[in-house]
Amino acid sequence: MKTLINPVKAEWKSALARPVQKTKDIEKIVKPILRKVKRQGDKALKKFALEYDHVTIKELLVSREEIAAAKLLVSEELKSAIILAKDNIEKFHKAQQTPDVSMETMDGVTCMRKSVAIQKVGLYIPGGTAPLFSTVLMLGVPANLAGCEEIVLCTPPNKEGSIHPAILFTADLIGIDKIIKVGGAQAIAAMTYGTETVPAVDKIFGPGNQYVTAAKQLAVKKGVSIDMPAGPSEVLVYADQSAIPAFVAADLLSQAEHGVDSQVILVASSEKTAQKVIKEVDSQVEKLSRKEIAKKALANSVAVIMPNQDKAIDLINAYAPEHLIICVEEHDEEEVVSRIINAGSVFIGNFTPESAGDYASGTNHTLPTYGYAKSYSGVSLDSFTKKITYQKISPKGIQNLGPTIEIMAENELLEAHKNAVTLRLNFLKENQ
Repeated sequence: MKTLINPVKAEWKSALARPVQKTKDIEKIVKPILRKVKRQGDKALKKFALEYDHVTIKELLVSREEIAAAKLLVSEELKSAIILAKDNIEKFHKAQQTPDVSMETMDGVTCMRKSVAIQKVGLYIPGGTAPLFSTVLMLGVPANLAGCEEIVLCTPPNKEGSIHPAILFTADLIGIDKIIKVGGAQAIAAMTYGTETVPAVDKIFGPGNQYVTAAKQLAVKKGVSIDMPAGPSEVLVYADQSAIPAFVAADLLSQAEHGVDSQVILVASSEKTAQKVIKEVDSQVEKLSRKEIAKKALANSVAVIMPNQDKAIDLINAYAPEHLIICVEEHDEEEVVSRIINAGSVFIGNFTPESAGDYASGTNHTLPTYGYAKSYSGVSLDSFTKKITYQKISPKGIQNLGPTIEIMAENELLEAHKNAVTLRLNFLKENQ
């Protein structure tokens, strides 16, 4: 990690620049994949499985027999952990349910709003360097709670043409039975256009590599919604002298091991704190099985020394991290947390690792990256619903409100708008 001491505001953007995403170059690769899947359907998906995953797939849809067999391969210990995580995620997301709204804004004018589930959703679950069965929970649980009619799960097969047993166990636990052996941009294409096996969906969720991300952004142009724009995973840790260096280093490395394009940022209140953390990072990284990945990610990463707390908070909000860990003196904690306005998810205190949110505390780990936390929320129950508004106006209501509408429409030079009200008012006068 390179170290910067109290950089001026003008330097923040360049100093904390994320790894560059060559979107145009990636789209040139992804667009033909989307076109081929649109034209050839399942045939294209099987060809891409052979080309990219080096596996021959006969049946794209996972069978009940495969799911049953997978359950036997998952240890009881892991099953218990997944079940506990599911319960916490379910509790927290269920608490996000909001009552329908109905109110009379004026005499005779009633306005309403209610949540309606998105009918068909597609969940993309990465399965390459790490089979993310936790993401099945993070997306499948709120989709179920929202009442989505159809949930389609796409995930890449391994070299034997199988799906990781923990992914199948978790999907079955939630009640997802449409599990497709397809990964990469071709999975996004299949859920966008539909194939003989894969239904077209209304909204696509889930993380993925740069090709998946590009395919999702192209899907938007085809009328399919997505959860959010996304880049590589990232974490920022704000640490003062009360932070435990070993904990901070472990949190930084937990993101660094995600991928070579991940980025981790340390904002430390002193050079002494930063040095202690970096020493721990150098020691702990050598013990990781994914150390080569983590080391490459650390090359994109920065330690910033910011003695002034106000400036440190400004820098954090400017960066807008996906994950933000705050390890400061307890008497400063509330003040710092209250001033954070740009972050995907915030982890407070020495004993709140980012991995708690990744797996089992109850919050969702599908979060905005690449600075999108300035304007996007992470996935929640609301992500799987639409809000529909309704209104009902009585004869008395249109008499009360109608003249206001007429004046506004007339001044916008929209005669037909005004006339839609005038006709009703005249009708009521004539029939009194």
